[in-house]
Amino acid sequence: MADVLTKKKRSEVMAKIRGRGNKATEAVLAKLLRLHKLTGWRRQAGLPGKPDFAFRQQRLAVFVDGCFWHGCAKHCRMPSSNQSYWRPKVARNKTRDQLVTAKLRKCGWRVLRILQHELRHPDRVLFRLRKALGLQIP
Repeated sequence: MADVLTKKKRSEVMAKIRGRGNKATEAVLAKLLRLHKLTGWRRQAGLPGKPDFAFRQQRLAVFVDGCFWHGCAKHCRMPSSNQSYWRPKVARNKTRDQLVTAKLRKCGWRVLRILQHELRHPDRVLFRLRKALGLQIP
């Protein structure tokens, strides 16, 4: 089906959509952090790349990336239509992720990226978080 909006209007509409508080990713991790009493994190830290969580004291930036949008090798399934748009879009997202990670590391931050599908195994996510934070692992 053809788009009923002009290319310019579609761009304006899409630009107004702001992703935040995604229930499938960030909200799940926030709930997990609270449940296991992992403290010291902030949601809006004002860092390059806007990490989903920042542990300032430990200088750890945590990103929770959706499998589709960040090109997960296991779960990213490109739509069969408009692949000339989606393939470069996901590739740009992956490139941006690498640049943001490099920029944060240059500023002295460590970066932990958690893919959406990893949240199905909270014990593994907690292990990685505790290890990155330098906490005792039970």
